[in-house]
Amino acid sequence: METANHLMMMPIVLPLATGAVLLLLDERRHVVKAVISIVTALALMVIAIALLHSVDNATASSATTDVYLLGNWPAPFGIVLVLDRLSALMLVLTSVLALASLAFSLARWHKAGPHFHTLFQLLLMGLNGAFLTGDLFNLFVFFEVLLAASYGLALHGSGPLRIKAGLHYIAVNLAASSLFLIGVSLIYGVTGTLNMADLAQRIPAVPAQDRMLLEAGAAVLAIAFLVKAGMWPLSFWLPAAYSAAAAPVAAIFVIMTKVGIYILLRLSLLLFGVDAGATAGFGDSWLLFGGMATIAFGAIGVVASQAVGRLAGFSILVSSGTLLAAIGMADARVTAGALFYMVSSTLTIGAFFLLIELVERVQDPAAHVLSVTMEAYGDDMEEQVPEQEEVGVAIPGTLAVLGICFAACGLLLAGLPPLSGFVGKFALLTAMVRPDPVAGGGVIAGSTWILVALLILSGLCALIAMMRAGIQIFWAPIEGTVPRVLLLEIAPVAFLLTLCLLMTVQGGQVMRYMEATAQSLHSPADYLRDVLSTQPIPGPNAPRDK
Repeated sequence: METANHLMMMPIVLPLATGAVLLLLDERRHVVKAVISIVTALALMVIAIALLHSVDNATASSATTDVYLLGNWPAPFGIVLVLDRLSALMLVLTSVLALASLAFSLARWHKAGPHFHTLFQLLLMGLNGAFLTGDLFNLFVFFEVLLAASYGLALHGSGPLRIKAGLHYIAVNLAASSLFLIGVSLIYGVTGTLNMADLAQRIPAVPAQDRMLLEAGAAVLAIAFLVKAGMWPLSFWLPAAYSAAAAPVAAIFVIMTKVGIYILLRLSLLLFGVDAGATAGFGDSWLLFGGMATIAFGAIGVVASQAVGRLAGFSILVSSGTLLAAIGMADARVTAGALFYMVSSTLTIGAFFLLIELVERVQDPAAHVLSVTMEAYGDDMEEQVPEQEEVGVAIPGTLAVLGICFAACGLLLAGLPPLSGFVGKFALLTAMVRPDPVAGGGVIAGSTWILVALLILSGLCALIAMMRAGIQIFWAPIEGTVPRVLLLEIAPVAFLLTLCLLMTVQGGQVMRYMEATAQSLHSPADYLRDVLSTQPIPGPNAPRDK
């Protein structure tokens, strides 16, 4: 893993340097900025794939976790970057979604406001840093970087609705940042360290009289990430903010909800796993029942949404609730299915946000209002429209392509075969109803059956909502217009949906990686050993062994 060790800094340094260079260029040089930004996104994707390939090929005789010592100080005294299977997976997912969003923006959105590419690159820096950091302090730093960049992107393109939703988004996330800092301070006050691996070793030895303060700090810290992940009732801001954002911004924001999921998954198993002593399993039940409540709330919102953008926003809540409930179950096989589902749902909702802008061009706003009115009042208005018999009307090619992409998104969101959404949900449901006999003795809890029912019902709600939206957009009685869609706009959507198809075709290989990732998360001994045993590189004057 020597190659990975040198590449680990690039997902952070490369977008930082690119953002600085783009900031120095004149705003009128759109083509130059676009080329630099796209090349950087491509390079980040290649680097992320190389890092994932490196950790996937790690053997039992070599370190399964790669550690980079910034400043050449060992953990827990220095800043460390840590690369394992989970962080490598998140880097690849981020780079893929970023490339698609950035390519889509080149059609027109990157010119809609100043410093779009700079903010986009800084957002990538914050995301990649959050996935690679090995201590809570630098997690806070990268968290603030990505949030600061997201504030500008949320307001990109102006407009009263976008500004209103963006200001709500900023206020909520500033409050979450304050909670983050309070929680980290409480944990540091009890344990005296913020390195994740060192925390995992110190928490079992925390005295009983300090345990309540530790758990209070962990709970406050978790609330900050639950706000970001969108757990009910902390999710009131998310559908409005994401649906009001520009299409490429909303697409890349999908991965931001997974930052909260990533940290909760990482810390719950590392700090409060089976080896955490009296604090083992802390917060699992809250995540389980909070996740189920989020699924129910998101499913109701999906069915109730008249605007397609809000439908996508509530679909994010269904995805987040599913992942939170899976984390709360604390089962390795459930975690593996959840990771597969997370990748599939992130790619799907990202593609859906991009597609929404294209399909909304089929109908103008007045026609949409009239179609809703006709649906509400029914026959009286229908009688006023003379029947015109048309035989053999050809479907324009653009509408056919958009319709196929829309149908694919519907199948993925509903979790129907044959695409990856079905594979992810099937893996989750199978792990839930066939528990590990060693861990649970084959007994299925009542809460598990409720979760199974919610997953099935949420898929049904998504199917109903997508069918209704598809009928209104493509088959409404009011004649729509054939939209003008550029290849640069439809290609990113097709790219993301094709990846979902490849996940289905290569489902065995992808699930193998997810299972290995889940096993390493639930057995963090290798993570602790590799992080805490990594030694600094000897200096030129250091004594050598003879």
